[in-house]
Amino acid sequence: MSSEGPLALAAAIVLAAPGAGGKRVTACNGSAREAGIAPGQLVPDAMALCPSLGVHDAAPEADRAALEKLARWCGRYTPWSVADPVGVGAEPDGLLLDISGCAHLFGGEAALLDEMAARLGRFGFGLRAAIASTPGAAWALARYGREAPSVLPAGEEKRALAGLPVRGLRLDRGVADGLSRLGLKRIGDLYDKPRAPLTARFGPVPARRLDEALGRAPEPISPSLPHVPFRTRLHFAEPIARLEHVEEALARLAGDLCSLLAEEHKGARRLRLTLYRVDGEVRELHAGTSAPSHEEGHLARLFREKLDKAGDDFDAGFGIEAMSLACLAADDLAPSQARLTGGGPQAHDLARLIDRLGNRLGPGRVARAEPRASHIPERAVRAVPAMRGASPALAGWAREAAHLPEGVSRPLRLLPAAEPVEVVAEVPEGPPRIFRWRRMTYRVARAEGPERIAPEWWRQDSGQGENGKKDGGRTRDYYRVEDGDGRRFWLYRDGLYTRDEEEPRWYLHGVFG
Repeated sequence: MSSEGPLALAAAIVLAAPGAGGKRVTACNGSAREAGIAPGQLVPDAMALCPSLGVHDAAPEADRAALEKLARWCGRYTPWSVADPVGVGAEPDGLLLDISGCAHLFGGEAALLDEMAARLGRFGFGLRAAIASTPGAAWALARYGREAPSVLPAGEEKRALAGLPVRGLRLDRGVADGLSRLGLKRIGDLYDKPRAPLTARFGPVPARRLDEALGRAPEPISPSLPHVPFRTRLHFAEPIARLEHVEEALARLAGDLCSLLAEEHKGARRLRLTLYRVDGEVRELHAGTSAPSHEEGHLARLFREKLDKAGDDFDAGFGIEAMSLACLAADDLAPSQARLTGGGPQAHDLARLIDRLGNRLGPGRVARAEPRASHIPERAVRAVPAMRGASPALAGWAREAAHLPEGVSRPLRLLPAAEPVEVVAEVPEGPPRIFRWRRMTYRVARAEGPERIAPEWWRQDSGQGENGKKDGGRTRDYYRVEDGDGRRFWLYRDGLYTRDEEEPRWYLHGVFG
């Protein structure tokens, strides 16, 4: 019982969820624990210990979302932070951080732990934490250690864990209760016991967990986090809140990141800017590039436009205390030769334009024509997101396909589908003289052609034309025509009078700009 008596009992609160035999306690606060209540108890038994117990329904999905949000916030301390996957029950109930190589940035392990405890305390969270050389030892000390927060020196695991209950080995409740009934209530009770009888009765898990906690066996940890090959981070002595200060910090981060990329001859393809606010909120901005790039000014500008777009709506809360810029995907950066003569757009200028448009309007709203191995105009290219780079082989084929015979030109853009037209020609196999399209009549002043395109007989679907009709397997004669007002059209006759049984039909496929 607590020394505070009725006040402590009145403040006792538990969370409960349906379980075996009825509603069971899933979590309880300190006052409830002092009253003798523990997770796993039936709610009626808990209320018998504390009649004034406050019982609330558990919300596992909301708890999981809050825990994952807190794990993202802990990214300010280490790039490896995740909701603890080995908590009590099926759901994670804590955080697991790998601070290898990060503690010195905060003045050491003890200073890092103190700072984290203070910050989480200001957020309204109670904290039990421990730092150890193995995940198993840290887990046990954080939940069952007498002093938490605590830092355990390497090599002291056996001594520190000896007096803790066997539940500290991350065992199922049934296995832990079975060991307790045999008198093996503490982790130290398992140190000198023969392994064979324990394994025969409880399986290999207790022995394996003991070896992992003591550092005798490796414990691979595979978080569900994307691999980040390059990352830069910036902490501020005082929180910043003005947009221009954020942009200045962004420029420094981009410079540091591009230096790392240049050393490895890499270029960024996908980037993530993370802003850590003082109040615990984490804001992420993403950007991508159509071609590998390690130009700091260009990469910083992609994010600067996103920040500028927010304008007065940019919310820094009580200030931003840390920022990080991560390269989520990087490609090899091939060397390029600068142009010796002036004039003409550079290839990287086009890539910059695509990057700015794609990040401003959305990657799916900026498309480019990707060539395909087909001579049929509507099949020769397809629209793909411009941010997606073309393969070298495909790019080489595109250069060859773009070389049309002398005197042949085509519209830059085709109609979504070739539209039927009514045509009057002087001779059956000749060019059109008058055609009617969309209820308007056009008189042809000049005509060029034909450009004959034969069907692709090797394709199984060569007989399928527009809208699934059986007209794609006939020879086409394309004509470039101009009316009296200077408007130019691209028409074709589908079929030949001398070869096909059905009468040829005319279509308009594109308009010259």
